Amino acid sequence: MTRVAAIDCGTNSIRLLVADCTLPDGASGAGGTGELVELDRRMTVVRLGQGVDQTGRLAPEALARTFAACREYAAVIKELGAERVRFVATSASRDAENRDEFVQGVLDILGVEPEVISGGQEAEFSFSGATKELTGRTDLERPFLVVDIGGGSTEFVVGDDHVRAARSVDVGCVRMTERHLVVDGVVSDPPTEAQVAAVRADIEAALDVAAETVPLGQARTLVGLAGSVTTVAGIALDLAEYDSQAIHHSRIPYETVREISERMLTLTHAERAAIPVMHPGRVDVIGAGALILLAVMERVGASEVVVSEHDILDGIAWSVA
Repeated sequence: MTRVAAIDCGTNSIRLLVADCTLPDGASGAGGTGELVELDRRMTVVRLGQGVDQTGRLAPEALARTFAACREYAAVIKELGAERVRFVATSASRDAENRDEFVQGVLDILGVEPEVISGGQEAEFSFSGATKELTGRTDLERPFLVVDIGGGSTEFVVGDDHVRAARSVDVGCVRMTERHLVVDGVVSDPPTEAQVAAVRADIEAALDVAAETVPLGQARTLVGLAGSVTTVAGIALDLAEYDSQAIHHSRIPYETVREISERMLTLTHAERAAIPVMHPGRVDVIGAGALILLAVMERVGASEVVVSEHDILDGIAWSVA
């Protein structure tokens, strides 16, 4: 057994998982069974990707928020005594001209250098984290299509016990919101039909790119990851508060996703913020995120999405072990 800490720093949020990992004899953790006992899992919305799509740089205030979260996580890691730490950074830090400033700040605080991974690596971690505990399920057809809707990018991975094909494309809930739903620095409340159509056009173009590499039509079970998907699930389940156990492995029908997506794009900021499961950092980007999920379901003909609370963070933890 190894106690590990995994940190996933994305465009919208930074997350920590501290866990005890036990692998089966001779296993690498990429497939098969094993045990991941969660000790601490937390998420902070830092919006690291604020403005990156327009400026190409990480904003000073975004870096400050991220470094503050890193200091909090460093204290948790020390308290729980994790033996190994891995910090993975994704879309926003891949795109930024000043990512060296980000790397040095993380190194100073946590003592480990953030790995700015490729979209393909990101996809593989997402797949292993989401499907490891699904491999024994007889009620889910193979292959899986794992879709990880992040802030700056979305990863598509098809596989059964192992990855067959993967592709990362630059559409995410933050990127689409900033690109199409912001006017004069303010998020449209609610967006116009023309703005929604522009988001949809970008998503469809990205799906065309993903389909060049990933055989989307071969998927038999759609597995959805990350905050946009889990928030849609929480709304669908009509939860009084966010409940990860209720959301994990819930199965949300296409018609429900369509209804929620349409509703998120017609409500005002205040109305979205009043939804019990809505994280404050997701209020302005949930419309774009839900629309990405809807478009994916329509493209692959999925009748439902299986929602997973286990994702890239769990995949990173397995890789450390």
